[in-house]
Amino acid sequence: MHPLNDIKTIFFDYDGTLHNSIHIYGPAFQKSYDYLVDQGYAQKRNWFQEEISYWLGFNPPDMWKTFMPDLSEELRKSCSDIIAEEMKLQIEQGKPKLYEGALDTLQYLKEKGYQLVFISNCKMYYRDYHNKLFALDRYFDALICSEEYQFIPKHEIIKLIKHQYPEKMAIIGDRFQDMEAGIKNNMTTIGGRYGFALPDELKEADIMIDDIRDLMKLL
Repeated sequence: MHPLNDIKTIFFDYDGTLHNSIHIYGPAFQKSYDYLVDQGYAQKRNWFQEEISYWLGFNPPDMWKTFMPDLSEELRKSCSDIIAEEMKLQIEQGKPKLYEGALDTLQYLKEKGYQLVFISNCKMYYRDYHNKLFALDRYFDALICSEEYQFIPKHEIIKLIKHQYPEKMAIIGDRFQDMEAGIKNNMTTIGGRYGFALPDELKEADIMIDDIRDLMKLL
């Protein structure tokens, strides 16, 4: 049996799956790092997009604890706030870019009758700004972000909410957090190789795709 047979609910990661987020996250990350340089907590350097993109998919607390574990909680919060404010500014300027065909794919799946759930390791402001910009609630039955659940891991959030949606379920994402969430919740996993995954990060995915539009061929 094909792993996508009888799927009724699809959970979607956002950054790196629908949204090519490096365009707004890269400059925001560099600005927060420059603040640490100015405060004497880091050595001056310019980061490459390939380095910055590693942190896409982490929730903000986990990102800072892993990236610079010796920073105080106060400094982590300050840096996180800098990133948030810079991304807000860029969103307001209309700079976010979805992957080509992302909205067409969501519309196709919605018309086919799938329950679609947005689930992202992001803050509420970020979800709400993107919803306003792209009218995501036209496609998704729910827009869920980790801040609403005190930034617990994605697999734990799904465990809490999945009973609200019809089985059988699948999850699509570009990072190990998405594959972990699917495996721990007995879902079919779809790995997006076009996102920000490191080599072998998606090796446990049931299905791999190279373009978000590939879903229209599979479902």
